[in-house]
Amino acid sequence: MLFALLTRLLARHKLPVAAIVVLQLVQTAGILLLPTINAAIIDDGIVAGNTPAIFRLGSDMAVVAAVQAVAAIAAGYLGAVVAMALGHQLRAEMFTKIQLLSSQEVAAFGTQSLVTRATNDTQQIQSFAVLVFTMLAAAPVMAAGGIFLAWQQDIVLSGIVIVIIPLLLLIMYQIVRRLVPLYRQGQNLLDRTGQILREQMIGANVIRVFVRQGHETRRFAGANKSLSGNNLQSSLLVAAMLPLIMIVVNLSSVAVVWFGGHRVHSGDMKIGALTAFIAYIMQILLAIMMAMYVLMTAPRAAACAERLNAVLNTRPAVHDSPVSPMTDEPPALDGSVTFSDVSFAYPGAETRVLENISFTAAPGTTIAVVGSTGSGKSTLLSLLPRFLDATAGEITIAGRNIRSLPLDVLRNAMAVVPQRSHLFTGTIAANLRVGAPEATESHLWKALETAQAAAFVRELPLGMATEVGQGGTNLSGGQRQRICIARALVKQAPIYLFDDSFSALDFGTESRLRDSLGTALGTAVVIVVAERISAVAGADRILVLDEGRLVAEGTHQELLEHSATYREIAESQLALEHLP
Repeated sequence: MLFALLTRLLARHKLPVAAIVVLQLVQTAGILLLPTINAAIIDDGIVAGNTPAIFRLGSDMAVVAAVQAVAAIAAGYLGAVVAMALGHQLRAEMFTKIQLLSSQEVAAFGTQSLVTRATNDTQQIQSFAVLVFTMLAAAPVMAAGGIFLAWQQDIVLSGIVIVIIPLLLLIMYQIVRRLVPLYRQGQNLLDRTGQILREQMIGANVIRVFVRQGHETRRFAGANKSLSGNNLQSSLLVAAMLPLIMIVVNLSSVAVVWFGGHRVHSGDMKIGALTAFIAYIMQILLAIMMAMYVLMTAPRAAACAERLNAVLNTRPAVHDSPVSPMTDEPPALDGSVTFSDVSFAYPGAETRVLENISFTAAPGTTIAVVGSTGSGKSTLLSLLPRFLDATAGEITIAGRNIRSLPLDVLRNAMAVVPQRSHLFTGTIAANLRVGAPEATESHLWKALETAQAAAFVRELPLGMATEVGQGGTNLSGGQRQRICIARALVKQAPIYLFDDSFSALDFGTESRLRDSLGTALGTAVVIVVAERISAVAGADRILVLDEGRLVAEGTHQELLEHSATYREIAESQLALEHLP
């Protein structure tokens, strides 16, 4: 899976990869030639007393060393450039894929896990690519060339190579075999630790107010201990590699010097050949160490590749239909919104969240959706922009099935105020322009006036240029909610969806806001989900949901008279005698 991922990513970089391979071959050839030239200098120059040969062979050695150095630098530079490009490409693919995932799939992976996969896991793949470009092509050539040239120097001493290579391969196999499951487990533990840390940062005030610091400290300590234990085990295995290899290297070096010295003494081998043989033995061992280092990092990269492919290969539950009509002129979606026998159930769930919902919302009307907690109100609203896809029935806008529309076209026809008021890091003006980047300042102020937010924004030292903290944490809940409503108004869409968007407002502000929205959204389709009866009493039609079913619909007064469910909700909030 790892090499399949790298092969796919490298398809865009064939020429640089080919250049890296060629440069590494040149570099390796130079490394392999140097001991042979050095042997010739000793035997044909120093021992023979041939000074011209020493200078001639020394010049050749300098040229080969210079070419080898240039090739090594160029290969390293190109390798780093391609590896960084792979990391950039992989992060971009992950970001794009995450944007396509539905809320169900994001929840299945976990937000923290997706962040870790897009950052840490991608970094591991990138680091592995650097090692591959630096070592993997050179290592086998150096090992094979070293064995061949050592054999040429002395066949008898080459028997030492035949003994040490299987021993090194056995060490490598035993270490890598144990690293694979440890690295896979380690990435999951990293996810878990990051998730706990993220929860504790976001919920810091909740932890403090319930005096749970000790419990959370122990919870994080447990996750941290598991991660540290995993890292310690893998680090000990990696640390064991060098001593084991050095034992083999030192023993083989002693054997070469011992047996080689006897062969030189008996006249069966020249001194230069012995020095070259020792150099080739060291090159063979270096090549095996390089390959071992790559293979020891491969298990972690392989575990990361599995996790990345799990995301990249996920087919989003909500996607553009392959038969979607893609025209140069987007269709006008300013007609009625119709739900026809719409049902929804989460995958694997035994019961449906929504069942056989049917209604029509015409332009210029406000449809309100009420019901007890868990009745499916927010889910119903999520079906219209296709954050979730209905499992049965049909939803149409202006007579067109929303599944036949490109997602961008469908969602561009809507302005949504989510249940959780989320603002982005940046200025208030930048947040308001999310849906309409070209909006003028006067347009922004008009939207703020309608959303009952202009007064507090004017009181800020920098007005709309005030920086918003991550998630809007430097604003109150009511302020965030009103800015989110203003952001939707700036977009000027034919359909507006409000998901319990007035819950943080006092009754006076809410009343003024409803009046101003009635004027500003006069020709739009407006669908409001709310918990408070006061927020829906003025709607043209109210839908009452109970356990996912549409049990009643009508005006506020009609429902008070004929719907026990609606009347029960109203009674729980208002005294009946005060109801209009």
